[in-house]
Amino acid sequence: MSASWIYPVSSAPLENGVIAVSNDGTITAILTAAQAKQQHIQDIQHYDGIIVPGFINTHCHLELSHLAGKIPMYTGLPGFVQKIMQQREAAADEITQAMVKADAEMYANGIVAIGDISNQLISKPVKLNSKIYYHTFIEVMGFNPANAAEIIERAENTKLAFAPLKTTIVPHAPYSVSSVLFEGINRVSGKAGECLTIHNQETAEENIFFETKTGHFLKLYDFLGLDISFFNAGSKTSLQTYLPYLSREPKVLMVHNTFTSMEDIIFAGNTHPNLYWCLCPNANMYIEERLPDVQSLRNAALKITLGTDSLASNHQLSILAEMQTLQEQKAVPFTELLEWATINGAAFLGIDNRFGSLEKGKKPGINLIELMDNGQINARTRIQRLF
Repeated sequence: MSASWIYPVSSAPLENGVIAVSNDGTITAILTAAQAKQQHIQDIQHYDGIIVPGFINTHCHLELSHLAGKIPMYTGLPGFVQKIMQQREAAADEITQAMVKADAEMYANGIVAIGDISNQLISKPVKLNSKIYYHTFIEVMGFNPANAAEIIERAENTKLAFAPLKTTIVPHAPYSVSSVLFEGINRVSGKAGECLTIHNQETAEENIFFETKTGHFLKLYDFLGLDISFFNAGSKTSLQTYLPYLSREPKVLMVHNTFTSMEDIIFAGNTHPNLYWCLCPNANMYIEERLPDVQSLRNAALKITLGTDSLASNHQLSILAEMQTLQEQKAVPFTELLEWATINGAAFLGIDNRFGSLEKGKKPGINLIELMDNGQINARTRIQRLF
């Protein structure tokens, strides 16, 4: 097949390039237009648009799919968490049907691999039957250090129950994980070769709580019935408080980063050697009506990935839609966004030997992006999955 442009990601774009794919989606050749002509390649299917690798969604909550349209926008994160706690319970059939629909939506939107947050086992059958590769992050939370051992034991049992799917036990967020629980997470997931995620600085209230022990999080803890008298504020942002607790061995994905400052970025770079930074712009707008300081992240040459979050905080599960928001509001070039949407996410999940770029021998999924205007994604732009 051929297209107006082929973007391999791993090499320069090819105008009117040709890509050969076996029946199972494995790439057997990538040729320039001149090479295809010299080799007398016949029966080429040509498309008007751009051929790119399958997308990697590094942050999703599949098991919250049944909450689509049920939580109002602009609640702020503490209010959003409270709404989730109040509404997440539903009949198993309802949750499963919503997950199957969401999985199909992501497949149609060209997503080939997902880093998915799970708090329970209900998503396992959907993932086993999916055409998408899933890495399940079993999320633990417990701000009271006294409960850490019990929490880790439950998570390890959940991990065993998820077999044979790829899983990692990970922290939920700074405001829901004690230093003792971080130690437990390091014990079970803190080795080289692992990849962890954590929700990071999604709201200004998170930093306020860690710096001064004031703000809306106190109301959230009260709603949850949690006694946090043991906690003392340390006059540091949440990132600067918790990051030293994490093992330096595994890859760590910092998710959201809506209120991460340049000072935090510098601190993170000096503290942990293998960080990735996930942006979920449409979810950030849905909850906090604000985007991260993307330019500072770019200026620091960080390894950035993209995520959709869940249908509880997003109108769709589309990496292309996330790219469009970042282009329109932060002027990020398409070629840079494509790296965030493909090879960076594949590298974080440790699957870049198969996914993330168009290279001979890989089976990365192949997408066609149509109706872009001079490198700009717009309301008319659409995606078609070719493999």
